[in-house]
Amino acid sequence: MSETQLPAGGGDGHDVEAGVAFARQMWDDDVASRRLGMEAAVVEQDHAVVRMAIRDDMVNGHAICHGGYIFTLADSCFALACNSRGRLTVAAGADISFTAPGRLGDVLVAEGHVRSAFGRSGITDVTVRRESDGQIIAEFRGRSRSLKRP
Repeated sequence: MSETQLPAGGGDGHDVEAGVAFARQMWDDDVASRRLGMEAAVVEQDHAVVRMAIRDDMVNGHAICHGGYIFTLADSCFALACNSRGRLTVAAGADISFTAPGRLGDVLVAEGHVRSAFGRSGITDVTVRRESDGQIIAEFRGRSRSLKRP
């Protein structure tokens, strides 16, 4: 089995629909992402797509999107993808490489895929692109940890 072909339900007894519903509920409760104008376009097991338009309050002194907003977009997409198996999952760490600037008015699209899930840990990759031309803006790799529910 390749690292992108993970067993359905994460091997922990959760079915696919329940896992996706869990991630959607987490998204519905995510006020921070909503206030930044993010839209969850796709939520599937181990995969998510999130869109965000760059507003004037997201542009820095160089007239480009502040990297923190790009990171937040990627992180929100990461959260959807890695929670889509129905387990409470949080970031254990993340790295991002910025490859091109986003500008005022651009719509950024983050697409995340769980690459590996092992035990309570996982690795999820997110690519952020400019919607108008497909230019890659950033590559993000998140490391996740599932928590035991209280």
